[in-house]
Amino acid sequence: MKLLVTGGAGFIGACFVRQTIADTNDDVVVLDALTYAGNLENLAGLEETGRFKFVRGSICDPEIVDEAIEGCDAVLNFAAETHVDRSITDPGIFVETNVQGPRVLMSAAQTRKLRYLQVSTDEVYGSLGPEGYFYETTPLDPSSPYAASKASADLLVGAYITTFGLDAVITRCGNNYGPYQFPEKLIPLFITNALEGRELPLYGDGLNVRDWIHVEDHCRAIRTVLEKGATGKAYNVSAGGELNNRQICERILEILGKPWDLVRFVDDRPGHDRRYALDATLLRTELGWEPQVSFDAGMQATIEFYRNNPEWWARIKSGEYMKYYDRMYAQRLANSDPKPTGQGVHP
Repeated sequence: MKLLVTGGAGFIGACFVRQTIADTNDDVVVLDALTYAGNLENLAGLEETGRFKFVRGSICDPEIVDEAIEGCDAVLNFAAETHVDRSITDPGIFVETNVQGPRVLMSAAQTRKLRYLQVSTDEVYGSLGPEGYFYETTPLDPSSPYAASKASADLLVGAYITTFGLDAVITRCGNNYGPYQFPEKLIPLFITNALEGRELPLYGDGLNVRDWIHVEDHCRAIRTVLEKGATGKAYNVSAGGELNNRQICERILEILGKPWDLVRFVDDRPGHDRRYALDATLLRTELGWEPQVSFDAGMQATIEFYRNNPEWWARIKSGEYMKYYDRMYAQRLANSDPKPTGQGVHP
């Protein structure tokens, strides 16, 4: 098979590409605009295999898409604007990339009768109470502009299936972690800040719960859905790793041997969903997928990656990203209590 992987220079997309080259005989074409979170270093060495090609461009550009999709058998759309805080300050780019982009890709796939996989998110379901789970049948109820843009794309996939007969499937996953994740996300931000001796900004009371999964398990699930998923279905992807943000923070500090007083509780962001938790029974029972990486093992390996590759993340944090980070948190840090509550790494 020959796959078009959009957003393949980003965190999850690059992991999928590396897995595909390592574990299959498939050829891969990566289409990526190389915006702030795309990094060709994530794909270093793959061109030497003779089964990898890179095309730079936007998924919103039909001409670029037509060039990249030539000869492909399936399209996997990882390309997206993903950071919730950025969607609050600039919703427009999220609508363009996360809604218009999939429309262009699906039109190209439908014309050529290709299989299409939309990589979505659990955030399309909105906020969950202290009990229960999101199922594939749970109504979409997004809270942020980011989540609304992803939910819009999911609905558009359904419309293309019904109206045009597109062979399409959707995956909805929880929070990913692992190597090469852009350091604006919680885990790499906290790891790299701790390594630098910088403050770890913890939103609100730190008790927002997320469904954590190692990126390699997520990518194996995507491959499973690509090969076995039924047209028209969405599949939740979960390793059952529910942890709140404070627990994540404690674990990172414990592994690194850093003090709890690096933590700074800051004002919560608008529309911050309290809890996500996915039921992945459909994926496990119908398609036979199971996670392989425990949270403890995955976190240890992730911290080792950032500890051993400071040149990779230091270049990112020294540029435009760091300027954005400082602006984003400056006001919240200024308004917060300078001494966080808590009794140490294990309060």
